[in-house]
Amino acid sequence: ERVVESGGGLVQAGGSLRLSCTTSGIRFSIDAMAMGWYRQAPGKQRELVATITSGSSASTKYTDSVKGRFTISRDNAKNTVYLQMNSLKPEDTAVYYCNARVQIGHSEYLYWGQGTQVTVSS
Repeated sequence: ERVVESGGGLVQAGGSLRLSCTTSGIRFSIDAMAMGWYRQAPGKQRELVATITSGSSASTKYTDSVKGRFTISRDNAKNTVYLQMNSLKPEDTAVYYCNARVQIGHSEYLYWGQGTQVTVSS
């Protein structure tokens, strides 16, 4: 049971990338889980980048440094969450991780992917 990220790569500053996150073996559908993108740069702590809530509301939140540049979205038919990253900066360079969380009663289920590298050159 895991989530699987894809779409990372090397891009020049000002460019764009779209990351994808889908599930493997998880019994919950994407729209039933709260989904998030995190990133970790070398020598730094992992930080939350963007989140999208479960259900039809699909409310989104972003860390201040990516507001207006990144967009998190969900395609329920494809069971996939995306992170569209525009106007990329060298400081966006990091390993990006997808996280899925669902709480049922007192039980919380948490899933992480192995990450995808994003490198932004200046």
